[in-house]
Amino acid sequence: MQENEGFAEAMLQEGISSLLAGELDLGKEILRDYINARIGFEKLSRKVDLPVKSLMRMFGPNGNPQAKNLFAVIAALQKDAGIELQVMAAE
Repeated sequence: MQENEGFAEAMLQEGISSLLAGELDLGKEILRDYINARIGFEKLSRKVDLPVKSLMRMFGPNGNPQAKNLFAVIAALQKDAGIELQVMAAE
């Protein structure tokens, strides 16, 4: 089970890292897979107070999430996972 937790955390990190690197499509795909595997769009919808269909569109191939909604989702996913990711400047 601990191995699965580590994989899930790495998947969340990779999705967010992809977004920060400007790889929006890859980041959305990874986060969509993470959401489906870990929390589900129904539960996420309740946590961020956005309709399920809107969330699914956000993370779909043609989705273009607003920053406000995307950050709300990322915060909810981190809270659900019990982790806090931090952005650090590369040296």
